[in-house]
Amino acid sequence: MTASTSKIRAGIVGGAGYTGGEMLRILVNHPNVDIAFVHSNSNAGNYVYEVHTDLFGDTELKFASDIYDEIDVLFLCVGHGDARKFLEANEIPDSIKIIDLSQDFRLKSEAGSRKSDVLTQDSRLKTRDFIYGLPELNREAIKKAQNIANPGCFATCLELGMLPLAAKGILANEIHITGTTGSTGAGQSLQATTHFTWRNDNLSIYKAFEHQHLNEVGQSLNQLQPAAERTINFIPYRGGFTRGIIASIYMDCDLSADEALKVFEDYYAGHPFTHVTKRNIDLKQVVNTNKCFIQVAKNGNKILITSIIDNLLKGASGQAVQNMNLLFGLDETAGLRLKAAAF
Repeated sequence: MTASTSKIRAGIVGGAGYTGGEMLRILVNHPNVDIAFVHSNSNAGNYVYEVHTDLFGDTELKFASDIYDEIDVLFLCVGHGDARKFLEANEIPDSIKIIDLSQDFRLKSEAGSRKSDVLTQDSRLKTRDFIYGLPELNREAIKKAQNIANPGCFATCLELGMLPLAAKGILANEIHITGTTGSTGAGQSLQATTHFTWRNDNLSIYKAFEHQHLNEVGQSLNQLQPAAERTINFIPYRGGFTRGIIASIYMDCDLSADEALKVFEDYYAGHPFTHVTKRNIDLKQVVNTNKCFIQVAKNGNKILITSIIDNLLKGASGQAVQNMNLLFGLDETAGLRLKAAAF
């Protein structure tokens, strides 16, 4: 099929969670997509709007317990480790493009297996490559891909703040980052650190220097500027708000303020969702959008890059739809002209 002749038929697995809900909110209004099914074991038979109550009046879809083959693209909006299990347990035809929002296939050292043939007696699975789905890094490869590993939310925010320097070969070997994420970044399952009474009016550090997204950040930076040694000192915070990520990145850099700004502007020219400025930025500018805003500043020999995204959109479901648009030859912004919260 081609995007110009008919609508893309999409299936969603894991439709009851945060990323599944965001996927539904985008796709029900996408001009080039029909949602064929939304899978959920725990909610099968229920209307989608009974779980995502804001979708009442927008769709009469019900959650399904079965997976249908008559689709063009399958979104896996499941937890980490569950995407691999799903593909091992279900035979998905090679004709169906897969966009996985978990971390299961992001690293090249963890190339994924996808069951696309009948199992042989030795239970071998046919393997297929997943392309890392950061359009600002791999746009041309994404257009030709069959399977996409959607980047992590913090990884997206941090990579977009550093890729232009890596592309010029001037990214420092010692990088310092502080980033704060909203509670939706932890998923929908209730935990002590996502409970309202703990999270509200609170701030805490977690996984200092060891955040799981650092591996994919390093992989992406090395794609543009290989380094035998690179130290990323990353201190992530849990924020007392629902959605959004703000990261401040600083390192040594010999560029002037104007030179640094131009490096970023040149790199992101032609990328519709990433915008560069020297003005102060704040999260409400990007929350509820697929945008990334980047502020570039200099202080002495230090460059300070501030990067902000919505963790559920540019950091998850919005970027997944952006990847789908590229896969099927659509306008990259189709269905993603979303309104910011603003206030």
